[in-house]
Amino acid sequence: MLLISGDPANDLVDIINKNRTSQKLPQLNDSPGLGCMALQYAELCKGNCTSNGVVNCKPPEDDFTEVFGPNCGVELPTFGTITGHIVGCQPKYLEPSPAFSHVLVKDSKALSILRNKSHTEVGVGLVGAHKSSFFWCILFSNGKTNSTFVLEDNGKGIKQKKGCFSGSTSPCSNGQRIPVFLNNVMALVLLHFSLLQHWYPTWFAMM
Repeated sequence: MLLISGDPANDLVDIINKNRTSQKLPQLNDSPGLGCMALQYAELCKGNCTSNGVVNCKPPEDDFTEVFGPNCGVELPTFGTITGHIVGCQPKYLEPSPAFSHVLVKDSKALSILRNKSHTEVGVGLVGAHKSSFFWCILFSNGKTNSTFVLEDNGKGIKQKKGCFSGSTSPCSNGQRIPVFLNNVMALVLLHFSLLQHWYPTWFAMM
């Protein structure tokens, strides 16, 4: 069953926490600061996905403090420790549940990272590119709730143009849903065309 809240990044956080609590591990705090940086990571790497869904991108560690954090408006004194990350890519968009199982946590290494006892916070970001792949990123931290990765002015200055990140008050960019939307439109067009053929077979025979 798919979770639907309007933001697949938030849905993935819910799935992550349900997986952890099923193993009697504590839930992780949904950190908007981590989520925004996860989206920055995904945005940087989105074009580096092989045809069989292998990520070919590893930003320098300094990018977290020098690029991702400042782009999100993370207050530097509150910058904590990144205790782990999971990334995944796919040629097409997947809903949160299959994305979790088939893209992000598809092997024992990723599962071990997910269930690490040192994690206390999590952030998820995802983005897609036109005629390219969709990219997901999960960041973990051992920071304290509401005191690490704090966003300036509660993140009101973030100009989110593409993608989604967990903990955000902004709606997910339409870019994430375009493939699904277009598929639905095409299905309706084909259905309409098929009904016209059924109702007016003579007219179509003359075309």
